[in-house]
Amino acid sequence: MMTTALKGKKRTAGRPLAISQALTGEECRLYDRIPPEMDYVGHPSFRRADTEERLFGEDTNDIAVPPWTHFPEIPEDIPRVRRKRVALKPRDEETLFLRYNYARYRLSALVKAQQKRCSVVRAKEMVMWYRRAMKAKADLARANMALVLAMARRTKVPNVEFGELVSEGNMALLRSINKFDVSRGFKFSTYACRAILKSFNRLATKTGRYRKHFPVEFDPDLERSDYDVRKHEMQRDASIDALREVLAENRAELTDVERAVVVERFAMGSDDKRKTLAEVGRIVGLTTERVRQIQNLALSKLRAVLVEEKQAV
Repeated sequence: MMTTALKGKKRTAGRPLAISQALTGEECRLYDRIPPEMDYVGHPSFRRADTEERLFGEDTNDIAVPPWTHFPEIPEDIPRVRRKRVALKPRDEETLFLRYNYARYRLSALVKAQQKRCSVVRAKEMVMWYRRAMKAKADLARANMALVLAMARRTKVPNVEFGELVSEGNMALLRSINKFDVSRGFKFSTYACRAILKSFNRLATKTGRYRKHFPVEFDPDLERSDYDVRKHEMQRDASIDALREVLAENRAELTDVERAVVVERFAMGSDDKRKTLAEVGRIVGLTTERVRQIQNLALSKLRAVLVEEKQAV
């Protein structure tokens, strides 16, 4: 593993104005994502003059990587149609790894030079190589995602959901892509499966340690008390019952019109639907404003009786 680190002060999140004006919005976002330290796995062919043309030239063939469409959050009891996945040929896999690491190799040199003297032309070249590196990495990850699911279904980790297991395996797969040395002649699946299983073991150890300290899983629903809500509902029901009793016995000495307005306006009778001031006005034959005045007066009488009876108790 070779590493090219920026010497001196690291880059800040900002960029020179000349670069911001020369790059497009997408290119600026990619430029900001380029890390200040770029790692790559070296290969003897990287120092040859024809390597770039051989890996990224116009005559190179595009490597078809089948799209990944599996969603691990789908319940396991739903039957899935078995489709035969087209695996990458060893030669294609080797080419993708060479493209990925050669792009990082070129980018590491550009990052180092850009740190010494900022250049707009170099910034555009950095964005190009970073885009090529991310494209190769995405193709490698998409072509090997089935390894994560295969290992996840084979591994049983107590108290760990299947989706969390897959997520941990995906991170291990990405780390394996960063560190795999294609020049050693091994298959990537052999290297990646061991790394994925190790990540599952670390997750099991971490989960077991957590369960040892916290044997009962935290449930927010169990921690939340509904006493205040139930108390409010009980007080509301009691107040409505008391108001119905006052209306039934007319202890507030309401007139027939006042009583009709309150009953219809607040659904205190047989009809549970509350009516608007205009609807009540049509029933009692008064204007909307007059109904509002009668309502306020009747509520004041009712409130006075309820407060007086509560104080007497």
